Amino acid sequence: MRVTVVGAGNVGRSIAKELIGNGHHVMLIDKDPKAIKMDSVPQAQWLLADACEVVNLEEAQLNNSNVLVAATGDDKVNLVVSLLAKTEYGVPRVVARVNHPKNEWMFNEAWGVDVAVSTPRMLSALVEEAVSVGDLVRLFTFNQGEANLVEITLPSTAPCVGKRVRDLALPSDATLVSILRDAHVITPSPDDTLEAGDELLFVATAESEPALQACLAPNHAG
Repeated sequence: MRVTVVGAGNVGRSIAKELIGNGHHVMLIDKDPKAIKMDSVPQAQWLLADACEVVNLEEAQLNNSNVLVAATGDDKVNLVVSLLAKTEYGVPRVVARVNHPKNEWMFNEAWGVDVAVSTPRMLSALVEEAVSVGDLVRLFTFNQGEANLVEITLPSTAPCVGKRVRDLALPSDATLVSILRDAHVITPSPDDTLEAGDELLFVATAESEPALQACLAPNHAG
């Protein structure tokens, strides 16, 4: 897979290293000469350029990219690059970094963003996930599909404990994708029985979350 990462700071370089380690082809773009540290990610292609200029995206052959990652520390730049990537070059997948939570509402399809990654939101969600038992916690939002990755840790008092997956009255827009139990990841089958302490991961729409909470642990809602 060909990935273009705009922003060669610590975040961009870390993303590039991870992707290259997974066998992907990566180009890093940054307009700041001080950010062009080719020795830090020697396997990547590097381009010193302003990614907000169409002529530079032409040089980067952005039309050949499968994914664009807008990872600069400037939300305005990330939005402009995302919009150009989607509308001018038809990049199939655009992932954008949100630096300031107040700007998160703009990182959507209108600006060409498929997935917005807000570090403050993710950290707060992980804190909630670590300390919350019985409450549905939203971990991640898939903007394009308008769905969320949500988690709940089942308390011993949850009415669904002891039930099989097939017997759960789950809302139609919520799908159980994984059960985490005693450091094991279980791909759920209809005959699996839920246990106290299970961490359940769902992909669900925002509208279905209250019904999902009510189904799994109604006495812990909120």
